[in-house]
Amino acid sequence: MNFKTVTLAASAFAFAALGACSESEQEAQEDLTEQAYESQEDLLEEQADLAEAQGDEVTEEALDAEADAMGEMGDQAEDAVDEAAE
Repeated sequence: MNFKTVTLAASAFAFAALGACSESEQEAQEDLTEQAYESQEDLLEEQADLAEAQGDEVTEEALDAEADAMGEMGDQAEDAVDEAAE
């Protein structure tokens, strides 16, 4: 599953959740952003776990680093949404 697919799935979930509750538009955007990056981060972590189980330490470390970077980008994107709303 690639990032685009994860993002689309997270978008669908976020918009469904928005319809079910009375969140503000900003909160919904923050949730969407956070979920998209967290989904990608989780996927990379699972791939790293698989690489570790297969004994591929180099790939595991690379995927772990990529997952960490994805988490950081998610935090930055969420902050950007906050700043844009202010």
